[in-house]
Amino acid sequence: MADVAPGLLGIAVCYASARQQWLRDMQVAPGTTIGEAIERSGVLEAFPDINLTTQPVGIFAKKKTLDTVLRERDRIEIYRPLVADPKESRRKRAAKKEGAAAPGNASDSPAAPG
Repeated sequence: MADVAPGLLGIAVCYASARQQWLRDMQVAPGTTIGEAIERSGVLEAFPDINLTTQPVGIFAKKKTLDTVLRERDRIEIYRPLVADPKESRRKRAAKKEGAAAPGNASDSPAAPG
């Protein structure tokens, strides 16, 4: 972050879409909330698909509410919705792994003499 004017907080707002990363360093007054900083940052104009009522936000990978008051050097992150359910993805990987390790699987048995 660049030099911060006296009496202001240096913060950053970031968002990553599937194709693009966005980061804006800002200076805000003490008492500014996450929601206010996001609105002032320009990220909502740059990414009109962001929906702050459904998408979680956080500071350094810890979920926070929009009314959280910011501190010096906070990095606000806007999280995208999950594309796949993590539990379902793990089940599919486990089932695939079990299928590959099943007895009689051609890849597990030695080649027959020919």
